[in-house]
Amino acid sequence: MLKTETPSTQHPQLDLYPVEALVDVLLDDQALAAHAVKAASASISAAVAAMTPRVAAGGRLIYVGAGTSGRLGVLDSVELYPTFSWPPERATALLAGGLGAMFEAVEGAEDDRDKGASDLRLRYPGYNDVILLVAASGTTPYVLGAQQAARAVGALTIGIANNPGTPLLAGADIGICLDTGPEVISGSTRLKAGTAQKIALNTLSSALMVRLHKVYGNLMVDLHPTNVKLVERAVRLTMHATGADETAARAALEQSQFHVKTAIVSLLKQLPAAEAQALLDAANGNLRTALE
Repeated sequence: MLKTETPSTQHPQLDLYPVEALVDVLLDDQALAAHAVKAASASISAAVAAMTPRVAAGGRLIYVGAGTSGRLGVLDSVELYPTFSWPPERATALLAGGLGAMFEAVEGAEDDRDKGASDLRLRYPGYNDVILLVAASGTTPYVLGAQQAARAVGALTIGIANNPGTPLLAGADIGICLDTGPEVISGSTRLKAGTAQKIALNTLSSALMVRLHKVYGNLMVDLHPTNVKLVERAVRLTMHATGADETAARAALEQSQFHVKTAIVSLLKQLPAAEAQALLDAANGNLRTALE
């Protein structure tokens, strides 16, 4: 039996616990997710190192999963645009059962291996694409079908599973095992298995964006301000990076279509926005290089 499906021996009387003890048990079990991800840091690092040159060469991130795992992939993909101005067409997700399964479970969708393969083929994956395949069990047919289709065209496959020695990990170019063990509620991998997947996906995509020069120091300088909160964040980031006051930072941003990197170069190099953008373009988007 898979570890994630094995009944936990620690709390066989969970339904009898008073609410305070119940909450403590659930929280303590969730905390183990971070330890499982930390134990996989070497394979996560290897994945980032392998992903970076392919994505830098124009590759896409394509997330594949079913149920909770698939929904977490959708979540990671859609957050890259507002956070890092990453083009939405270069971070897409395949969810067993279609996007409707984001809101309502589609029974049996994860069991269709051929559908996983055909769904991925319809995205026309190529060598530079990175396919992030996520399945707590490591045996989900839909995900394994997509993996097989990805391997056939030479795309980079990153398998993320919560059970060691499973087909998803064995068949991936790089396997990331998040060994979270039995769930405190038996088989409910939306708990710490899902939490570990969320941490791992956050880490993979964030580290990749840092390597692609979307971060300056530890500042999120390539965000896309799509609402008032993010506009104010862009102003604060520009002020912090340049030492400019709010009026100057806001003016530079307005002249730079609220692109924080461009505003920073414009302020620090005392250049018009168009010339600042040209410097960034010549530096391949690397803010440090543009400033030097």
